[in-house]
Amino acid sequence: MTVFAALQQSTDKAGLLPSHQARLDYRTGKGWSTAGVANGFVQGNLAIIPEQYAGAFHRFCQLNPKPCPIIGMSDPGNPHIPALGADLDIRTDVPRYRVWRDGEVVEEPTDLMAHWRDDLVTFVLGCSFSFEEALMADGLPIRHIEQGCRVPMYRTNIACTPSGPFAGPMVVSMRPFKPAQAIRAVQITTRFPAVHGAPVHLGLPDQIGIADINKPDYGDPVPVGADEIPVFWACGVTPQAVIAAARLPFAITHAPGLMLITDLKNKDLAVL
Repeated sequence: MTVFAALQQSTDKAGLLPSHQARLDYRTGKGWSTAGVANGFVQGNLAIIPEQYAGAFHRFCQLNPKPCPIIGMSDPGNPHIPALGADLDIRTDVPRYRVWRDGEVVEEPTDLMAHWRDDLVTFVLGCSFSFEEALMADGLPIRHIEQGCRVPMYRTNIACTPSGPFAGPMVVSMRPFKPAQAIRAVQITTRFPAVHGAPVHLGLPDQIGIADINKPDYGDPVPVGADEIPVFWACGVTPQAVIAAARLPFAITHAPGLMLITDLKNKDLAVL
């Protein structure tokens, strides 16, 4: 049985939303990829920043809406964002986190109970997993879901607009498609600006600073067929590259590909 099927089965028994059930299961420390889990519900990237840097980071997101579309934000020290989900707890409901000190990952825990502070502000950023549902509904194949791995992600030479200490390269996620499929993918994802929208680049990865498509900086490699082109979307892992460049004394993010699952519906993000 797949992880998704197991979650759906447990949801049926408990009578909970699939998204809520997924969060409850992740509280037990299960650390699998969230791709394809709780289909239909919005997933989010995390950036948890000390309050003294939160204003500059908020402006960074406003200046860079493609990689950093904000879908939720907490009050300082509050691990709950009720607008994103019933019983949602930022400290426990993500499969795996990254704890950063001075721009380096020092730990990847399955909960934040030992790291939580009263000055932390959580930003939840839109994730491309949301538009994948629309792509699959149109019959487009999603390679990393087919292969049961994490989407490949790459640091690029595309510079983000800086704000305060936050500056650095855009990170992109990649999905391979045949040319006609790529055109359709552009049309579909343009309707989802809250979760990165249309691609930022198609084909020729070296033009955006990717030396080897088979060696992603985050996630897992997936094959690109001889009749396919790589299609690149702005990615919510961008704050991790920016946090590393800023060398913040302390920050927390999700582990790439292991997201926060909210109770928001993907269909409600589409712009018709």
